Amino acid sequence: MKIERKLRHQALEIFRAALAAADPVAATLRHVRLRDRTLLAQRTRYPLRGIRKIHVIGGGKAGASMAQAIEKLDLPQALRGPSFVNVKDGYRARLRWIELNECGHPIPDERGVRGAARIAEISTGAGADDLVICLISGGASALLPLPAPPVTLDEKQAVTGLLLASGASIHEFNAVRKHISRIKGGQLARMAYPARVLALILSDVIGDDLDVIGSGLTAPDPSTFAGAKAVLEKYGILGRVPAAVRERLESGARGEIRETPKRGDPAFARAQNLIVGSNRLAVEAAAAKAHELGFNTLILSTQVEGETREIARMHAAIAKEIARYRRPLAPPACVISGGETTVTIRGNGLGGRNQEFVLAAAIDLAGQDRTVVLSGGTDGTDGPTPAAGAIADGQTLARGPDARQFLAANDSYHFFEKLGDLVITGPTNTNVADVRILLVGRPEPVRL
Repeated sequence: MKIERKLRHQALEIFRAALAAADPVAATLRHVRLRDRTLLAQRTRYPLRGIRKIHVIGGGKAGASMAQAIEKLDLPQALRGPSFVNVKDGYRARLRWIELNECGHPIPDERGVRGAARIAEISTGAGADDLVICLISGGASALLPLPAPPVTLDEKQAVTGLLLASGASIHEFNAVRKHISRIKGGQLARMAYPARVLALILSDVIGDDLDVIGSGLTAPDPSTFAGAKAVLEKYGILGRVPAAVRERLESGARGEIRETPKRGDPAFARAQNLIVGSNRLAVEAAAAKAHELGFNTLILSTQVEGETREIARMHAAIAKEIARYRRPLAPPACVISGGETTVTIRGNGLGGRNQEFVLAAAIDLAGQDRTVVLSGGTDGTDGPTPAAGAIADGQTLARGPDARQFLAANDSYHFFEKLGDLVITGPTNTNVADVRILLVGRPEPVRL
């Protein structure tokens, strides 16, 4: 067990390196700076002399930290306009002039609605000489709920719950959310026009698709009412969603409701969307740390998605291949993957996709020596739990209760809680999806 303890410590070190790379303040300031009274966002210049007011709006788990970065630019006080950002409960920071509003996630609540309405008010009131800086990070979809009438918050919550339990991908999830919202799917950019819009985006989405991150608040939306309706049909929940939601999607599919803005819409003529951080950067930092610790390291993919349990079995199979046949890497080996999987809820337990991943992998790795698996959400919260994820090794099943029973109930949190194997970071004020770490130690030499 001594080698397993060392591997566990090293897995946690590697995960912390990923979190450091995803720091929203540093990520934002790498891409935006103030020089000679000009705001520079990569190659785009925003001379302050041509700006009447600068408004900072947005939402997401990293919203508070990204707002801190904007305040560090020390913009002239005369240019600071009304600014408002929705953040998840507990994800706060000390700020001077940008107002934060804590609200519910992953199920949207009334505080989120009030905040989103305030953000819409600021955007609509911006003029052609104003600059609207929109801070977008993971969780923005749930944290910026502004239902399109006649859909109510309760009805939107019901749809969110059904989609979370269905196993729908984030692309499918957001296609529905955009079409029952007043601000998602590029509609926030439409509200702000003709003001200039600078969207600073911390991506938690596979492939960094602008229309998916935060449900594409400031980006052209390729999804449609008909496509949103098709998602609900695909998962067999169209007949279970509230009537107002179903009727809105059906009306939109018939062309009776204005579609979300598409590519070429005037709303995007004065909008810049800039990704400042992503899962790829976090995974690359984790790989660098693993190499520093002496591991032969492979980034498997930052594009991993699919059913959590199946992805876990695939990772476990790779660990077995490394241990037995020294491929694709020879031990000591570290395999890292990123992205975001989905969980189809079958039981009534407590957990999240990272904890479920580790539990499923631990079942397949039972009895294998010198192997450790860790999976964690970079936001510090995995599902509706206070843990970022979990860690396990080949002896985990021997130490714990019936793992298969807990997995069947989707109760990974309570399984790892009993063993003290939850990974708890607290709120990280960032979110660039998940990082999975698989370590296989060097085998002991054979003694003759």
